[in-house]
Amino acid sequence: MGNTVKTALLLGALTGLLMLIGGLIGGKGGVYIAFIFAVILNFGSYWFSDKIVLKMYKAQEVSESSAPDLYNIVRNLAMKACLPMPRIFIIPEETPNAFATGRNEKHAVVAVTKGIMRILNKEELEGVIAHELSHIKNKDMLISSIAATIAGAISMLAIMAQWAAIFGGGSSDEDNGGGIIGLIAMAIFAPLAAAVIQMAISRSREYLADARGASITKNPYGLASALEKLTNASQIIPMNAKPSTAHLFIVNPLSGKAFMNLFSTHPPLAERIARLRSMKPY
Repeated sequence: MGNTVKTALLLGALTGLLMLIGGLIGGKGGVYIAFIFAVILNFGSYWFSDKIVLKMYKAQEVSESSAPDLYNIVRNLAMKACLPMPRIFIIPEETPNAFATGRNEKHAVVAVTKGIMRILNKEELEGVIAHELSHIKNKDMLISSIAATIAGAISMLAIMAQWAAIFGGGSSDEDNGGGIIGLIAMAIFAPLAAAVIQMAISRSREYLADARGASITKNPYGLASALEKLTNASQIIPMNAKPSTAHLFIVNPLSGKAFMNLFSTHPPLAERIARLRSMKPY
């Protein structure tokens, strides 16, 4: 199954879960209220994501004169991907990693750590940058924000279900009422299911960015080699990353702390590398 189709199906599953738990608690009204609150909470994260995460990691913007090699790589690959030139930042961190953010193509940012600049050769760095540009091209920031909004609404509804169960409430709608057992079940399992689906969406977007990044460089082996280096280096030099931003990075900075693959924002690195190695150069 293509990763684009898989993402659409997973978003559909999240939406279906939202409607189900909303129906059990308070019908359409409960869904609308939770969804509106989730939109408000996630709007700032989406709109100001670049400023928030760059400040969090003390990233410094660079120009063509201050980082000519990196600037030229980004510019050339952005042209190949038919993207506007993104702003470029370097994070003063020895752990090798990179991410892209920004609410759209015209407000995009590509950030790399000092560590990644030290250990990757040009071919490998091109693979990493192409992967990040693919996230921008694929509108992954928007997709992850939509998923986070729906999952957030489900979590809010689950909290409402807990209170309804405590006070013996529930939907007054005959068609929608799920009873006390339904409320308790939804309060426990709905947020868990939403988190699993949300992480699955994140993993599918990583696979897609790998494939499309390889199509930009015409060389899947460069990214495969980079991921192999990043796998080893990130274990030797762990990164002090925030869980809320882990999904942004090309390699999960919290991989050593991950709780099962189902709850990981990234696919297994070995699987990503194997997929890239199985591709033929374009």
